[in-house]
Amino acid sequence: MWRRAARALCLTLAQRGGRAESIRHCSNNGTKPSTQQQKTFLRTKTEKQKRRQERERAILSSQDSNKEDNGIKWSEKEKIEYISSTLPGEKKDTTLPFPPSYSPNYVESSWYQWWEKEGFFAPEQHDTLPHAVNHSFSMCIPPPNVTGTLHLGHALTVAIEDAFVRWRRMQGYRVLWVPGCDHAGIATQTVVERRLLQKQGKHRRDLSREDFLQEVWKWKNEKGDEIYQQLRKLGASLDWSRACFTMDTGFSGAVTEAFVRLCDAGLIYRSERLVNWSCALESAISDIEIDSKELPGRTMLSVPGYEKKVQFGTMITFAYPIEGQDGEVAVSTTRPETMLGDVAIAVHPDDPRYQVVHGKHCRHPFTDRLIPIVTDTMVDMELGTGAVKVTPAHDHADFLLSQRHSLPCPTVITGDGRMTASCGVWLEGLKRFDVRERVVDALAEKQLLRGEKDHAMSLPICSRSGDVIEPLLKKQWFLRCDQMARRAIQAVEDGELEIIPHFYTKMWKNWLSNISDWCVSRQLWWGHRIPAYRVSLPSSHGDQEELWVWGRSEAEARERALAKYGVMQDSLTLTQDPDVLDTWFSSGLFPFAMLGWPQQTSDLKRYYPNSMLETGSDLIFFWVARMVMLGTELTGQLPFNKVLLHSLVRDKHGRKMSKSLGNVIDPLDVISGISLEGLQQKVTEGNLHPRERTVALEAQRKDFPKGIPECGTDALRFALCSYRVHGEDISLSVSQVLSGRHFCNKMWQTVRFTLGALGDGGPRPQKLAETTPLSGVDRWVCSRLHSTVLQCQKGFEAHELHAVTAALHSFWVHSLCDVYIECIKPVLGQQGGGAAGQSCTEPAESGRQAARSVLYHCVSVSLALLSPFMPFLSEELWQRLGPLRPHTDTVNTSLCLQPYPRPSELAHWHFPEEEAAFLLIQEVVRVARFLRAQCGLTKEKPNMWVVCSPSQGQNLLGFEVAVKTLSRVSNLHIHCPQVTGGPLPPPLPTGGAVGVVDHTCQLHLEVQGGRNVKGQISQLSERRRKLLPKLEECLSRTRAPDYLEKVPERVRHEMENKISALERELRNIEQQLSTLQGKRRQNA
Repeated sequence: MWRRAARALCLTLAQRGGRAESIRHCSNNGTKPSTQQQKTFLRTKTEKQKRRQERERAILSSQDSNKEDNGIKWSEKEKIEYISSTLPGEKKDTTLPFPPSYSPNYVESSWYQWWEKEGFFAPEQHDTLPHAVNHSFSMCIPPPNVTGTLHLGHALTVAIEDAFVRWRRMQGYRVLWVPGCDHAGIATQTVVERRLLQKQGKHRRDLSREDFLQEVWKWKNEKGDEIYQQLRKLGASLDWSRACFTMDTGFSGAVTEAFVRLCDAGLIYRSERLVNWSCALESAISDIEIDSKELPGRTMLSVPGYEKKVQFGTMITFAYPIEGQDGEVAVSTTRPETMLGDVAIAVHPDDPRYQVVHGKHCRHPFTDRLIPIVTDTMVDMELGTGAVKVTPAHDHADFLLSQRHSLPCPTVITGDGRMTASCGVWLEGLKRFDVRERVVDALAEKQLLRGEKDHAMSLPICSRSGDVIEPLLKKQWFLRCDQMARRAIQAVEDGELEIIPHFYTKMWKNWLSNISDWCVSRQLWWGHRIPAYRVSLPSSHGDQEELWVWGRSEAEARERALAKYGVMQDSLTLTQDPDVLDTWFSSGLFPFAMLGWPQQTSDLKRYYPNSMLETGSDLIFFWVARMVMLGTELTGQLPFNKVLLHSLVRDKHGRKMSKSLGNVIDPLDVISGISLEGLQQKVTEGNLHPRERTVALEAQRKDFPKGIPECGTDALRFALCSYRVHGEDISLSVSQVLSGRHFCNKMWQTVRFTLGALGDGGPRPQKLAETTPLSGVDRWVCSRLHSTVLQCQKGFEAHELHAVTAALHSFWVHSLCDVYIECIKPVLGQQGGGAAGQSCTEPAESGRQAARSVLYHCVSVSLALLSPFMPFLSEELWQRLGPLRPHTDTVNTSLCLQPYPRPSELAHWHFPEEEAAFLLIQEVVRVARFLRAQCGLTKEKPNMWVVCSPSQGQNLLGFEVAVKTLSRVSNLHIHCPQVTGGPLPPPLPTGGAVGVVDHTCQLHLEVQGGRNVKGQISQLSERRRKLLPKLEECLSRTRAPDYLEKVPERVRHEMENKISALERELRNIEQQLSTLQGKRRQNA
């Protein structure tokens, strides 16, 4: 069920005669689009085809193939194995020596088995939590197909859902996240049929239904658990004790109950209608199982059941002679074999070309029957000949037209794709595409063929069998959707159901407003057999209307039949419908059937409705809408009140990841790594079109010249959650995942440093509530942590995980590692002296102990914040911090059960003044480092002067040690020209490097001899080249008409400061260039 379904969210047109021969919409409503809609679709289709071709050309082009940034760059890292004798399910031994570098293979071993065995993911664990709250959080995973393997779409879903689940669990909620697997009727039956043919040389119909189903269950028991193991590999914290398979006895009972109730309510009925049919499967199929293959024109394709390739993408025009007079009406088609089923010709009533033939008849050249010429306003006069052949039993639009004009609907193609007896002896029993050529030749013989030309078209293909879809008229079971759809629309409009992002609500209303009845029956053996029984009475005749009853069992159905038809028990026979229900029908029951419905179980009472649903945006109609409709109808409640829809995952080149394109990336390959040869082997083993194979292999060669490195689960999850998923599609780059692995290594080295710095036998850190930061840099990093916790809380509550991951990455890398740890290294290593940014009068040891506690809590709290995204690494590192934990702390066994940090717990660490003041420090350090690089200084620690305002001077003095440490300068001299009196700093150096921080702050770096004069001149000249256009751009804005009137005063003030800073820096550059050029002349 969990397939990418976006392809069916648009109209798919198979063109015939310049008009839509077959119109298929995801709702199967069969409504014919207007002329403008058809033209718009054709234009959109052409644009899509053009974009796809451009992307393919870019991939195949040799341009840019030698650029350094082409493909990800990485070097093989040492794989460290976890070699302890930990048994599966036992807690991992974290007393082993700390490995020198991060290795995903080492970190991710053993933890999941321990979590699962201890029952940490079960809601019953809630009762043991000291921070438990009286709230529940429940959610179901979109059940993947039992036949499937994970792709990056699955990985994205798991990463997002597990982040929310782990967050709520750490908040103390009673959490239930139910795993499930879909029986995937068509996919599973196809796989088992193929296996049966390969191993035993038998077809499905060589076995009885019961024997074939035994083969399916045998295969399911052998292979069906693989998808669950892959979910475990991704770290999904699912309650496996409640795992739900849609063909389980309990779930099957729920499906039967739902069908019976809907029948009793008059919502399910049986009718003969046109359906999408796969002749290879001999079954109706849903839109989700249809791919649209774009053909530019004449194309030869392989079709199941045919030894030779079949030609598509040609338009045949032929003539129907008008009966009783000279003249003819020409029509066009891409499917000439269907003309045997033509029952009329339709023209527009206002078309002047056909005014004289209204009400006339034409003689069919092969069946000899008369077919009327009818008028209908839905015919497009501008397309093709303006005349349309009408084949009601094999075309959706024609079927609707036939109903308006009371036309017959003869079927000329059988369920297995052969021609019927009504086509004549010369065609009876032949395959439909073999007949195509015969019909064209026969038309030519009768001198009725008027032309044949290439024609771009969309060909509907069964994604399961590769067969070309054939619209056929079949008796099927249908579910009335109009009333349920109206309630689903109302729920959104009334605010009872929220869809995020909100722009999907318009699409929701439009689709449900035009929904048609849903064909829920499939002609398969694997699936939920329809609990309906055909009744045979003694007086029944073959041509009599079918009589049906339904029931939860055959016995109940018999009782219903006896009561309904008033006959004796022995006088009726019941025959159960051999068809099964559409897989989407059972999937639509998942939110409540997984909890034991229709029984009023304790799980159903506590966890239904679910707290929310999270899934891909491509499933909004096929799954989400049907869950809402069925849930509301059968339980009287919405199945959830919030729906989060994430975007589709595309490859680096913007192409949708698809098996048919060969660009699908297996998340397990990203987790464990794979060579280029391994990637290309997967492509060559697939059943791809030769051109698609060439494009796929070349894309892999360019994107992954050395293969994909081992990135690990944590890096993959973190990277996926770092994308803005509620908007445009995601163009996933493995480079982003590799950056996630680098972040993992940064975390690893940070904790390694922390253990080394604090595990020296000194006193343990104080509890968080008792830790008071003393130095300025201590207070700054504590306040940054408080702000980060607040950002995480807001991000989770707003469902914006990218904001959470960005805040966490920024704090750990830029605040904790780049600034704080660098500042406190001297403090932690000294036994006397002042702390960073602290006056020498404060006791050195108290400052050292405060820094130890601050460092410990910054790391520990950050690991808890990261746990929903990086469960393996955060658990490993948190457990290793155990020996440093304050004695009085009461903690749970695992980090995944720790309380999630809350801003209120760090309220005493909120120092907004320090955070604001430190922005200047960071800018000063940035400019100082730039000057050092400009002058080629590596080990030297020069003196630095800062010319600034008095307030800036106070800030700099408050963080003096931090500035000196991070800027790597020996002495810091503050020079405030506005201040008179008091001790004067040493005079500014002459000939030193000068940098501008802002319009009031300027740095002077004292540089002794040995400067690379030529290099500095080049750097300064390049800097000037970049600044001049920036200055000109700012000045041009101020010269704009009405600048003073239109631009707010605050913005004008900021612009003035920016211009002042740019002009000042340019003056400094000119002065330095003048000095350097003078020195160069002297040296010459």
